[in-house]
Amino acid sequence: MASYLRLVWRTQRVVMEPANLYELADAQLPMILTFWHGQHFLTPFIVRPYHRAKVMISRSADADVNAIAAEALGIGAVRGSGAQGRDFRTKGGFNATLEMIRHLGEGTNVAMTADVPKISRVVGLGVVTIAKHSGRPIYPVAIATSRRILARSWDRAAIHLPFGRAAVVAGDGVRVAVDAGPEALEEARRELQRQLEQITARAEELVGRRSATPAAARPEAPAAANPAPPAAPRNPAPDHASAEPRNG
Repeated sequence: MASYLRLVWRTQRVVMEPANLYELADAQLPMILTFWHGQHFLTPFIVRPYHRAKVMISRSADADVNAIAAEALGIGAVRGSGAQGRDFRTKGGFNATLEMIRHLGEGTNVAMTADVPKISRVVGLGVVTIAKHSGRPIYPVAIATSRRILARSWDRAAIHLPFGRAAVVAGDGVRVAVDAGPEALEEARRELQRQLEQITARAEELVGRRSATPAAARPEAPAAANPAPPAAPRNPAPDHASAEPRNG
């Protein structure tokens, strides 16, 4: 899988927005990089060699291939995932959250999906909780390609194809105060939701496609879908009958 992803990335004509993305990001390291489920396959390639990074990946058997690919591409894996209710602990989300906070405290960047499994494109509280307890900023990113197949999975994962155009768009970022209460966490969650929706639409636009999921159609996050903050110390069905045609 790692070899295929390298082929895909190396054959894309990539545009980044903002153009000085790395200059802006490097001034804020370490950071929490976040993105939607289904947009994760090419994220290892936006990490530069000097960026130490770990990514949170589910403990499920289906996610094993993602963990193996991440390791092959030089990104360490933290196994666990966000979930609803008590599943947050049984699926390793609690321990993974603590581990991500620890890595940030040691100067390592971390990456994770913003939405929890089975609730596509609704930001959960997990990522803002990590930002609160680590004191590090969240930076959302969206990646789109002109040639892809969408899987029939709940997250409509994008299977990118070689020889197309790619867009990488970053948001302005979100910071969460270490003393943030429930209202402030919810405000940060909503702002992250807004930025992810905006940059996803922009990335799709840059590769010649309208965003497939209008922001207005997405529901609010139910309270039960978000994990309680941990007691942590501060420090393939295709789009159509066949793959989309190459644009440009």
